[in-house]
Amino acid sequence: MSYFLSKAGLDFFIAFGVVIGGATLAAIGSVFMLLPPATTMLDTAARLKIWAIVAAIGGSIDPVRVIESNIMEGHLSPAAQQICFIIIAFLGAHLATELVRLICKGAA
Repeated sequence: MSYFLSKAGLDFFIAFGVVIGGATLAAIGSVFMLLPPATTMLDTAARLKIWAIVAAIGGSIDPVRVIESNIMEGHLSPAAQQICFIIIAFLGAHLATELVRLICKGAA
């Protein structure tokens, strides 16, 4: 249980950090390129969401293979854990995207 909670927490914060960090750095870059930072932040956050999930769960196809192999063998617990990790990473990325949207609401 401790492994599950620590990995789930890390997945959440990795996905959250990828979106927040990417959107913030894109906004800084947009200032140098004379583009509107709020619009750039919103667009970047939306485009980074799926990549934040992929980065959080391991950055490869391995989690999907774990799900497939365990379901085929009849072991549902490891597959359910991987699905939970993906959902938690999605929640982190989505929360970060909504936070960026809230921050940029008045500026865009």
